[in-house]
Amino acid sequence: MAQERPRALGELLRRPGNARCADCGAPDPDWASYTLGVFICLSCSAIHRNIPQVSKVKSVRLDAWEEAQVEFMAAHGNTAAQATYETNVPPFYYRPTPADCHLLREQWIRAKYERQEFTDPEKQEPYSAGYREGFLWKRGRDNGQFLSRKFVLTEREGALKYFNRNDAKEPKAVMKIEHLNATFQPAKIGHPHGLQVTYLKDNSTRNLFVYHEDGKEMADWFNALRAARFHYLQVAFPGASDADLVPKLTRNYLKEGYMEKTGPKQTEGFRRRWFTMDDRRLMYFKDPLDAFARGEVFIGSSECGYTVLDGLPPSTQGHHWPHGITIVTPERRFLLACETEPEQRAWVEAFRKVVDRPMLPQEYAVEAHFKHKP
Repeated sequence: MAQERPRALGELLRRPGNARCADCGAPDPDWASYTLGVFICLSCSAIHRNIPQVSKVKSVRLDAWEEAQVEFMAAHGNTAAQATYETNVPPFYYRPTPADCHLLREQWIRAKYERQEFTDPEKQEPYSAGYREGFLWKRGRDNGQFLSRKFVLTEREGALKYFNRNDAKEPKAVMKIEHLNATFQPAKIGHPHGLQVTYLKDNSTRNLFVYHEDGKEMADWFNALRAARFHYLQVAFPGASDADLVPKLTRNYLKEGYMEKTGPKQTEGFRRRWFTMDDRRLMYFKDPLDAFARGEVFIGSSECGYTVLDGLPPSTQGHHWPHGITIVTPERRFLLACETEPEQRAWVEAFRKVVDRPMLPQEYAVEAHFKHKP
């Protein structure tokens, strides 16, 4: 009989909807919540374990199952749970993938099953109201210390602002929602809830690094920023569908890491810099947590004269890491070097993805700004 149950569960996993984790979409889930009736992956099962009042989990293959529990799974499953717990997920609310950080997956799971935010739209007020204010720990630009700062997000003004003092009349910075991005960077920031916010100032990228000790608070800020971006884009692109707009709300970086670079004359030595590939902007920093990039390079498409080459020209001078990359733009060549071959391959792949993608009309305007930079 014990053998029958895993076999019955195995058959249930082949049903439509059950072949992927109910929470993050990872393939081949081999855990299940026998109180919610969903099949989930190992990572998400660890989060379910932390909410035992709502969810109790078992391994599909390794644990003993009672007949009633198997019947409960058969009567429910991932598709039925989705219809129950995801009835009113706002289009802008971030649905995590297997690659996302723990915070995003945990808060999505808690929002669904514990707080049931998507069955009662009134519970979505913290990120749907169009206005949000509160305190976040923000990293100081010069000294690297995190200090409590008041942040205000206002869709009416189309901006995120922060204030250096509680009683300050004027904000320290005003970040236009039009050019705002937010991405969780726990390893870089050194906090599991670390969020990197970028915005454009005089067409150059500026970084802010923030966190909040409370995971829900941080996820609510992230989704409030996405909501503000969504409503801005709905006005900017009136004919666009939700499916067109949602990928534009926030974006993760295509690649980050250390490479070495040399200057435009290619005679000075190579220096180690932290590089970030953000859509078509390749930025480099002295330190990963710098507020400003030392430089930015626009990477267009191959049809506009941009190419990525393996290796460096034979005439390259100076000591540098062994695995080179040459980026050719209409104006000049950029010489970069990676420490290892896998790193070089990963960077070349990231660059080629960008170069192979045709440029959008608005990207030509961005390219023109780069060409006219002093």
